[in-house]
Amino acid sequence: MKWNNVKDLQPEAFRRLTGIKRTTFDKMIEILTEAHTKKKAQGGRPSKLSLEEMLLMALEYLREYRTYFHISGSYGVSESNAYKAIRWVEDTLVKLDPQVF
Repeated sequence: MKWNNVKDLQPEAFRRLTGIKRTTFDKMIEILTEAHTKKKAQGGRPSKLSLEEMLLMALEYLREYRTYFHISGSYGVSESNAYKAIRWVEDTLVKLDPQVF
């Protein structure tokens, strides 16, 4: 599901869809933005997906057990790019101190 379709959902519907509260999602985006800024300071091609879409992909993968093939089709990227984006989101958030959330 694309970010444009999800961003205007009511808080309860957002939580039912993603499995997390909107405030938690926003905190995750802040953390990913910092990590993405550091990562892209070295250069590289801009991503086709926004950070919000990458996080939504990771949440879909974790919550619904969707395959990379199905997720990649939903977001219009290759299966390998879906895998890389989801792994980057997971690895970035796992490295955090548990007290952040």
